[in-house]
Amino acid sequence: MGTPDILIHVHPELSAEDRAKVENEVMKCTGVIAANFDHHQHPHALTVLYNSDAISGKQILSAVQKYDSSASMVGM
Repeated sequence: MGTPDILIHVHPELSAEDRAKVENEVMKCTGVIAANFDHHQHPHALTVLYNSDAISGKQILSAVQKYDSSASMVGM
């Protein structure tokens, strides 16, 4: 089992409420271990730890794009 991290950038104007919804949506995905925004230093950066045998980074990005269609993934 691989457990990589990915970093997903969302629009800086995405509200705190919508960021919380994004975290919850991503945590519902099978294979996601943790999903958290850095609310203080980088509120537009979502870090996701996941099981790469169960879900791909692209699938996680798709879940985020339900709330921000311009979200983009950066590998870590």
